[in-house]
Amino acid sequence: MLTLDFNRISLASGTRLLDAGCGVGRHVCEAFRRQGVTVAGVDLKWDDLLKTKNLLSVMSRENNGKWAVAQANIVKLPFSDGYFDVVICSEVLEHVTNDSTAISELIRVLKPGGDLVITVPRYLPERICWAISDAYHNEPGGHVRIYRKKKLKLLLEKSGAFCRRIEYRHGLHAPYWWLKCLVGHKNETFGLVRAYRKFLEWDIIKRPPLIRALEGMLNPFIGKSIVFYLKKEWN
Repeated sequence: MLTLDFNRISLASGTRLLDAGCGVGRHVCEAFRRQGVTVAGVDLKWDDLLKTKNLLSVMSRENNGKWAVAQANIVKLPFSDGYFDVVICSEVLEHVTNDSTAISELIRVLKPGGDLVITVPRYLPERICWAISDAYHNEPGGHVRIYRKKKLKLLLEKSGAFCRRIEYRHGLHAPYWWLKCLVGHKNETFGLVRAYRKFLEWDIIKRPPLIRALEGMLNPFIGKSIVFYLKKEWN
């Protein structure tokens, strides 16, 4: 499931892209589908990095781009200033205690004028999850804050980026997480949870136009994620 829209950023041949907090590789692998794009993914979880590495290794048989994965913390990235043309950080900042340092690092490794895409859980759907279930966020590696749009936008702009577009995604997913919080956020055996999950998986694979239109209508109101498309300012 992709949270950002790759049509909103430039991925021409020769582009160097970093996915900071890449997890199992959903975004970094999608970027690598573009011919000639060099991608790097970093994450703290070694098991997730191995899955990303295996996917990229298979994809590289049909792609002339380069790739790399590394275990690293986004508050101290192992790259030189201005190395990347595009930096993505999806659903990560809400886990990071020192988010201002992390944002500074993301912008540091991005070249002036480069694309920065940040996604985090949206305030209202996330607040409902927290209200329903303490266990949802009170666990090791869980969410440490809920972002308000204006506050995060201001933090990003103060760090050296300007926001050119904001979108909301995954309107169908918010009720799924509210349901999970009601019955136990790790309870995958509850009948309605299993049925809803199968529906979401079917939608991701088949992408039926009617369901896509429905989610498009829901996104402005209960979209689970908010997406910031930014550019690094020229010095």
